[in-house]
Amino acid sequence: MKIAVIGAGWYGCHIALSLKLLGIDVDIFERKDEIFSGASGKNQYRLHQGFHYARHYRTRQQSRDGYIRFIERYPSLSTDIENNIYAVPEKESLLDYETYRLIMSASGLNFSEVDLSCFGIVNCSAGMRVEERLLLTKRAKEFFYRNLEDVLQTGVNVDIEKIKYHDDWVEIMGHKYDYVVDATWGGSGIELDRQVFFEPTLLLYYSSRSVSGFAFTAVDGDLCSVYPCEENGLYTLSSVKYTPLGRFATFKEAEGFIKKIGDELIDAKRKLMEEEILNYLPNFVDEFMFEAPQLSIKTKIVGNSDDRSCYVRRVEGFLKFYLGK
Repeated sequence: MKIAVIGAGWYGCHIALSLKLLGIDVDIFERKDEIFSGASGKNQYRLHQGFHYARHYRTRQQSRDGYIRFIERYPSLSTDIENNIYAVPEKESLLDYETYRLIMSASGLNFSEVDLSCFGIVNCSAGMRVEERLLLTKRAKEFFYRNLEDVLQTGVNVDIEKIKYHDDWVEIMGHKYDYVVDATWGGSGIELDRQVFFEPTLLLYYSSRSVSGFAFTAVDGDLCSVYPCEENGLYTLSSVKYTPLGRFATFKEAEGFIKKIGDELIDAKRKLMEEEILNYLPNFVDEFMFEAPQLSIKTKIVGNSDDRSCYVRRVEGFLKFYLGK
C-alpha cells in the first residue's frame, strides 16, 4: 500500500509518521518551503483539554482524549504552565461560573478553583487553574523533520486539477497511490463536503520581564486570552471578537486578503484588543510590551455551536480530514 499526505502541519506530519511507523509506504507534500507554515505554526500553541469549548461536547471530548494520547505519543513536545487560569467574566460571558464549572466537571476535566485577585484578575465572578499545556512548536518541527526526512517533500504544490482518478487508485504527479490524505483543512483546494468558511486572523506578540508561567483565558463567548510562547518571556494576545479579520468562501480569497493588510488595520485591532484585555488584567500594558503581529488563516465549520472537533470523510480515493483541536 502507498499513501500520499497533502499538508505538513500537525495533522499531516502526525498521520505521515504514524503510517511510516506501521511500515506503509508514504509521501507527504507541503506547498510551502517548510512544515508548520500555516495555522499549525501560527497560533496560541495551546494543547487543549476542552476547557475552551463549553458549548460543544464533541470538541470537548476529543480535546480531552487527544490531550492524553498526545502526551503519551509526544512526551517531549509540550510543557506545563504553572498558573493556567480560566475565568468567567461577570457580565460578558455567555455562561455563569456555576454552569461552566458543572460542564467541565461532568466532562471529567480536572481543575482547582483559585482566588483571582492573587493573579491581578478583575471583573470576573470566579476562576480555575487548569492543566492545559504549551506546545513546543520549534521542537516539534525539528522532530518531524528528523523523522520524515526520507518521505517529506516541501515546496511542492499538488495541483488538484492534474490529479487523476482510477477505479481503485489515485495518480499524483505520475505516481500511483492507494489513498490520498488531505490534511490541509481546505488549503489544497480539494472540495470539502461540509459548509466551512476561511477566516484571516491577527495574533499579537508581547514580551514581559515581570510575568512568568502565567496564562489567562476569559470564557465563554467572544472573549480574550493571553498565552505564553515557547520562547521564555514571550506571550500572545488573542481575542475571539477582534482577532478575526474577515470571512471568505475560499482559502485563496483569504490568502489574497492577508497580503493586502497594512499597519493601519493592525494598529486599530491592537488598540481594541488591549482595551479588551485591560478589563480583566488592568496591569497588562505596564507588564507587557508589544513586539509584533502574526497573520494566519483559520478554517471553521459554519454554525453557532463552536464545533472544532475532527471529522474524517472518505470520497473516492481521498480521506479528507476536517481538522479539530
